[in-house]
Amino acid sequence: MSSLRPGSGWWNSAATPALVLALLALAAIARPAHAQELAADAGWRDVSVAEYRLHLEDLDGVTADCQTQRRLNGAAPAKTAPANDDACDPARIGPDDRVHGVASGDSLPREVRYDWLRSVLGRAENKGAQAKPTAIGAVTDAKSHQLSVDALLAEARQRLQEDAKLAESTTEASPSYAGERKSLNAILAQKAYQGVTEVSVTDRFREWFDNLLDKVLSGLYRFGSRSPWIAFTLRALLLAAICTLLIWFLVRIERRSRVRLTPDDAPAPGAPSAREWQLWLEDAHAMAAKGLWRDAIHFIYWASIARLESKRLWPADRARTPREYLELLAGSDPRKPSLTALTRSFERTWYGGRAAESYDFRAALELAAALGVGVE
Repeated sequence: MSSLRPGSGWWNSAATPALVLALLALAAIARPAHAQELAADAGWRDVSVAEYRLHLEDLDGVTADCQTQRRLNGAAPAKTAPANDDACDPARIGPDDRVHGVASGDSLPREVRYDWLRSVLGRAENKGAQAKPTAIGAVTDAKSHQLSVDALLAEARQRLQEDAKLAESTTEASPSYAGERKSLNAILAQKAYQGVTEVSVTDRFREWFDNLLDKVLSGLYRFGSRSPWIAFTLRALLLAAICTLLIWFLVRIERRSRVRLTPDDAPAPGAPSAREWQLWLEDAHAMAAKGLWRDAIHFIYWASIARLESKRLWPADRARTPREYLELLAGSDPRKPSLTALTRSFERTWYGGRAAESYDFRAALELAAALGVGVE
């Protein structure tokens, strides 16, 4: 058996430290190069379009200073240090920009990052990067090519200058469309467009109400899908309401038919129609001649009731109240408004104790004439 088995004292004392050192060295070699080149997040600042354009001009100057520094480093002797050794410092770029007011009506700012420029300056700051080619573009880009740091600085300046031109174009005054608007107004003034109008307030309210109703019904549908018993309860209530309305409607039809199909029997004693309506009318005129207007309106009312009862609109019954007589007349009957007004006048003067005058009597006569009283 071998004496160098796992767990022996020699393995723990000699092999383990060597293995740890080897792993640390391998990890340091395998660390990605771009992790050192990219600067940390420099933060944000809110700027206008004019301030953004000035920042681009400053960054162009920083890139130009870096190019100058690299040329001086290449021409200076090896032992001579240049006067300005921080021209390519990525910290000179400053924070990223949030540009406001790029487009009219755009409430959100445009975010502009400068990580690409920090990466280029970081590579240019490296002393050994003068002759070392640098890859640009995405790693997955099949057309990525190798460029030197000087070429990257040149392209960075070109990009900054193009961005400054684009930023300057956004601040130019908006063009005038007076001619185009005049042409459109001429087209809209033609006869074919005369009937076209803007959406009215009523249509806008109707659209808003439809959208609200649709939203509420959609919410009820989703709620009902989660609780099926609610939909079953609503259907049962709706069915019960329909049945109740149907029964009530049939009862009213049957009641009206029964009243109108009353047999032609002699009226009961004491009923208004037991006495001819002409006699009620004569008594009314007799009371009016004496100036007893309250009694005259009383006789006019019962003359009207006797007149309607004689046409078999309802069974003769003296025990009914004026309101019950009014309910017996169908709502669609054209005589219903006249009988309603006459009933109110009679109740005010006879039951309410209100004093009556001659004009009250004349008004009652006109209402009674509309009910057939005085017309043979």
